[in-house]
Amino acid sequence: MVLIIFSINIVYVTFFTLRMILTLKGFRYIAAMISAVEVIIYIVGLGLVLDNLNEIQNLIAYALGYGTGVIIGMKIEEKMALGYIMVNVITTNVDTDLPTVLRNEGYGVTDWIAHGLDGNRVALQILTPRKYELKLYAKLKEIDPKVFIIAYEPKSIHGGFWVKSVRKGKLFS
Repeated sequence: MVLIIFSINIVYVTFFTLRMILTLKGFRYIAAMISAVEVIIYIVGLGLVLDNLNEIQNLIAYALGYGTGVIIGMKIEEKMALGYIMVNVITTNVDTDLPTVLRNEGYGVTDWIAHGLDGNRVALQILTPRKYELKLYAKLKEIDPKVFIIAYEPKSIHGGFWVKSVRKGKLFS
């Protein structure tokens, strides 16, 4: 019984986590389908626990399954890597060819000269699908180990050559 409750809760919370992420990313119909399955799993799992409420090991299995499900759901979402990431980069190397290198690899890059505490810098704004995020960080650190990086997820994207390439499926190919 403990193993069944643990397993059911892992599946339930994994579905719950994925549904929340898909909802936030705008995949509402897929999220709705997942929620239909999720609620059935939830009712079955909770029913098993409530029917045997006097057995502490069932509550512990429920709680551990819940925590494990969150971790598994997050790992799955990391692998799915839905959406895009906007990366702001600042490098002290003003003579860098970093923007050109990144553009040649398919990234959307806007660059300009910025002014920092100790002098001029090159600032870049880079847009990339999330699935290429770690590859981008590795490239940036390879070119400039002291690079300053801030990343966030843009809510909406409109215009520019890069968006057209994404829609045509020609990016990074």
